[in-house]
Amino acid sequence: MKKVQFLAGIALITPAVALAQVEAPAPDAAATSAAGSSDGTVIVTATRSALPIDRVAASITVLDKMSIDQAGDLSVADLLLRTPGVSLSRNGGYGTATSLRIRGAESDQTVVVIDGVKLNDPSSTGGGYNFANLLTGDASRIEVLRGPQSILWGSQAIGGVVNIVTPLPEKALEGSVDVEAGSRETVSARAAIGGRTGPLAWRIGGQAFTTDGVSAIAPAFGGKEADGYTNQSVTGRAVLDITDGVSADLRGYYSNGRVQIDGFSGDTAEYSRNREFVGYAGLNVALLDGRFRNRIAYGYTDTDRDNFNPALARRQTFDAAGKNRRLEYQGSLAIVPGVEALFGAENEVSRFRSVSPPASLATPVPAPARGRAEITSFYGQLNLTPTEGLTLTGGLRNDDHNRFGSRTLFAGGGVWALPTGTVLRASYSEGFKAPTLYQLFSEYGNQTLDPEQAHGWEAGTEQRFLDGKVSLGATYFERRSRDLIVFASCSTTTVDPLCFMPGSSTQRRFGYYENVARAFAQGIEAAGHVAISDALSIDGNYSWTLSEDRSQGSANFGKQLARRPRHAWNISAQYSIPKGPSLGAAVRWAGESFDNASNSTRLAPYTLVDLRIEMPVSEEVRFFVRGENVFDEKYETIYRYGTLGRSIYAGLRGRF
Repeated sequence: MKKVQFLAGIALITPAVALAQVEAPAPDAAATSAAGSSDGTVIVTATRSALPIDRVAASITVLDKMSIDQAGDLSVADLLLRTPGVSLSRNGGYGTATSLRIRGAESDQTVVVIDGVKLNDPSSTGGGYNFANLLTGDASRIEVLRGPQSILWGSQAIGGVVNIVTPLPEKALEGSVDVEAGSRETVSARAAIGGRTGPLAWRIGGQAFTTDGVSAIAPAFGGKEADGYTNQSVTGRAVLDITDGVSADLRGYYSNGRVQIDGFSGDTAEYSRNREFVGYAGLNVALLDGRFRNRIAYGYTDTDRDNFNPALARRQTFDAAGKNRRLEYQGSLAIVPGVEALFGAENEVSRFRSVSPPASLATPVPAPARGRAEITSFYGQLNLTPTEGLTLTGGLRNDDHNRFGSRTLFAGGGVWALPTGTVLRASYSEGFKAPTLYQLFSEYGNQTLDPEQAHGWEAGTEQRFLDGKVSLGATYFERRSRDLIVFASCSTTTVDPLCFMPGSSTQRRFGYYENVARAFAQGIEAAGHVAISDALSIDGNYSWTLSEDRSQGSANFGKQLARRPRHAWNISAQYSIPKGPSLGAAVRWAGESFDNASNSTRLAPYTLVDLRIEMPVSEEVRFFVRGENVFDEKYETIYRYGTLGRSIYAGLRGRF
C-alpha cells in the first residue's frame, strides 16, 4: 500500500503548466557543475538543487577543492571544525568515535550526504553518523548548511546538513595523487583517475591510511600503549548520456576501518571494525528544453560494526548492522523567469540488528535485537525572485511514519543581494527526528517514545567591498527543541515498570529511553575575508553558541549542554605566489566546555596552531610540509580521552 501511495504522490506533484523559456536548476545534491559559474558565482547543492549562494536563505559554508587542499586535514571532521558553528569531540586519536555538532545540536541531529545519498546508521544509539572513518579522500566540494533542514532532508536534519561531493572528470583522461607520511608512523596515500569518452564520464578514487596513533585513554589516566588505526576507502562515479536530456548515474562509496580502543579502566587489547557501503543508481530526464528536470533514484547504505577483545574466551563483544533503502523522485520546474519549484517524494525503509555477546563461552549468545521502520515523504519548495537580487523561499514537507503517523513541517525565508554588496538573509524552519530503531527495540528500548521536535530562525547580513576582496558577515540564530530523548538509569530497587524488560515483571534492565528533555540554543556566527593582495589573504570566524538544558524540573535546568564550547574562533592566513611557493598558518581557539550534563567536569580552553609550506616540483606536482598543533598543546574534547599532540607530515600532491 505504501508503494502505491508513493507512486500516486509522484503523479500528483507532476506539473502540467505553461512554461516560459527558462531552464530549471539540476535537482541533485551531487551536481558536479556546482563548484562555480564562469563569472565566479558560487553555486551550492546542499539545498538539493544547484543554486547561486546568494539565492540561499539559510547560512551555508562552501569548501572547494582548493580550500580542502590548503587546509591539509586528513579527516572531514577536522576540516569542518574550522567552519563557523561547528564543534567536535573524539574518544582518542584518528578512527575513534567522533561526534560533530552544528550550532549546539546533538551529533545525531546532523544529516551527512555523500554524492546525494543521505548517510546514517540505524543500528547506532542515536541513529546518527560517526565521522571517525570519513576521510577527505576524493572530495571536491564540502558544504555545511546550518539550522533545521527537515523540509528537504527529512528526519534528523535539526542541526544542519553536511554535503560531500566527489568530482566527475572534465578531460578525456585526468588523475590526481596525494601521498604523505609523518608523526606516529602515519601514512596516507590517495589516488584517483577518470575521463570522458563519448557519452560516458567516469572517475574512481581510493585511499589507504594507517597510523600508530595515541592512547585512547589519556596518559594522565594511565594510558600508555598507542592505539593504532587503519582505513581503506574507495569512491566512484559514472554518468552515461543515453540520449539528449536523458542520463544514467551510478555512485558508490566503501570504507573499511579498524581502530584499537581502550576500556574504562585503561589500556586493553580491544579493537573495533567499521565497514560502510553506499550505493546509488539514478535516471535523470530533462524535458521541455531543460525547463522541467526529473531524477528517479535508488539509494542504499549498509553499516556493519563489530568490537573484539582478544583477552576474552568469546572474542567478539559487540555486533551491529544497520541498513537503509531509499526510493526517491525529485523534480525541478522553471515556471516563469524568477519562479522555480522543487518537489519530490521518498520512501525509506530502515533495519537494524544489534547484540552484545557475553564473555563466557558457557553463556549462550542472546537473540539479537531487531527492528524496522518505514517512512514515506512528500515535499515541495517554491523559490520566487520578484525583483532583481531578492529571492523568497517557502516549503512544506509531510512525513508518514509507519509507527508515528503523519507530520507536516514548514520552512520559509528570504535573501536580498543588493547592488551595494550587501546581502541580507532571514529564515524560519522546523525539524523533527523520529526515535531510532535502537531507542525503540534494543534491550533499553521504549516503544512509547515520541519524535523529537525543533524549530528555529536566523537573520544575518554580509557586506562585500572592493569586488569581493573584503567581506564581513554575521548571523544570529535561535533554536528550541522539545521531546528530546535521553537515557534514564534504573536503580536496583525501583518499581518503575519501564525498568523491567518488555513483557517481564522480574527481569531488570539498567535503564531505558524516554522523552523528557528540552533544549534552547542561540548564538552568533561571524566571518570575514580579506585579500590584502593577489598573494596574501586572511580568513577568520567567531562562534558564540549558547546551548542549554531547558527541561522543566531537571536538576540541570539552565546548564550548558555537554561538550559544546560556548566560544570558539578560527583564523588563517595564506600567502601564495602563482606557480611558486605558498605558506599557510591557522589558529583555532575553543573556550571551556563541560563533559557532563551537571557541568561538574570542566574541559579547559585550548589553542591549536597549524603551519604549512608548499613548493612546486613541476607544473603538476607540489611538495609540502605541514605541522599540526605545533606547540604541542595538551587538551581534551572528552574527559579522560587522549588527543593528538604535535604532528609533522610531509608529502607530494599531483594533479594531472
